[in-house]
Amino acid sequence: MTSPDTEVTSSVPSEFVPSEFVVVGIGADGWSGLGETVRDELRRARVIYGAARQLALLDGAVPELDAELRPWRSPMSEHLAEVVESEAADAVQPDTIHILASGDPMFHGVGASIIARVGADRVRVYPAVSSASLACARLGWDLATTRIVSAVRAEPGVVLGEVTDGARALVLSRDETTPAALAGILVDAGFGASTMTVLEQLGGPAEQIATGTAETWRRRAGDPLNIVAVDCVGPRRSRLPGRPDDTYEHDGQITKSTIRALSVCALEPAGAQLLWDIGAGSGSVTIEWLRADDRGVVVAFERDPDRADRLQRNAARHGVAHRLSVRGPAPDGLSDAPQPDAVFIGGGLDEEILSLVWTRLPDSGRLVVNAVTVENQTLVTRWHARHGGDLRRLSVETVAPLGTMHTWRPALPIVQWAVAKTAPHAAAADSTEALR
Repeated sequence: MTSPDTEVTSSVPSEFVPSEFVVVGIGADGWSGLGETVRDELRRARVIYGAARQLALLDGAVPELDAELRPWRSPMSEHLAEVVESEAADAVQPDTIHILASGDPMFHGVGASIIARVGADRVRVYPAVSSASLACARLGWDLATTRIVSAVRAEPGVVLGEVTDGARALVLSRDETTPAALAGILVDAGFGASTMTVLEQLGGPAEQIATGTAETWRRRAGDPLNIVAVDCVGPRRSRLPGRPDDTYEHDGQITKSTIRALSVCALEPAGAQLLWDIGAGSGSVTIEWLRADDRGVVVAFERDPDRADRLQRNAARHGVAHRLSVRGPAPDGLSDAPQPDAVFIGGGLDEEILSLVWTRLPDSGRLVVNAVTVENQTLVTRWHARHGGDLRRLSVETVAPLGTMHTWRPALPIVQWAVAKTAPHAAAADSTEALR
């Protein structure tokens, strides 16, 4: 999955014959835990890259290795990209580059990053048992039904996207500070009674396991190589759209729960898509779109700095801040933003923004516009006549007190336009067919 503002691409020219990359997963048991095939592979290596901690696991095998051991510089991601691009583009003297990784390199690991850059046909991967598999084996949990989140690059609050009463989650830690930070986050979110189990150096001679509840967690920071298991006890939190309005911090400008649910459904979140949210406000639509599918990312546009800050806080509270990028107002920031797969316009609507959005939206991309004012409703009606799609008027009434009794209080009606962009030739063909 890419971030909202970056795209992983290969810069290797097609005529080059690139080096091959061999990625070896190693567990905390080190050299002794590797099979003979993998050992032979490392014995043939000229250079082995890896984190200092991973390379130290080969200390006992140094007499058998001819390779130079090269630790990653910080930040590792930049050094990795440098190595991959320089070696992959070496058409004069292609070589086999060996890289050491923790556990399964294809599980939140470096193997997937390298393949994204150079292609699967240029990478061989030798996986070890993942930390998630080892943790579930120790706990007796079903790995298939356990949610797994990574706090290696994201903040520990990423777990809030997964917690609900009765759920089980594994959190891949950044370092020894993650467990205590996670305990505080769970308490603040109403999950203080959840059981936390910290598993350190899984599979190695220094393996340790500690258990307690989030609200009573007082354990001192331990080993930086750890994974945290959370057995959730707390409120039920659905991933479906339409969460109560009071779960968001807002100044009154918020897409109300019922309209929000209809809007997110109209956007059809599915897979590794990128959404533009124009006039994002409190971010409620963005957040529920992100919660609907954990592979999506959002670029939000908001002109009010206070609302932009509020949006970030709401995203963090719901565990999706790591998949959100917040920019300034549209239309200024639209031209250099990454191309969207879907666009939601909930504020700041005008002809210029609609035109720019329609130009940037790819064929089959989805656009959903909510209009409140008569002027904007007239605008989307014209665009609907031009491009088709679904135009609907949404009105919601809620029971409210009236003296000693109750009555129905209507909210402002919303005109919603939802459309999938059609390629010009396809639209022309449809028009021709309709005339027959």
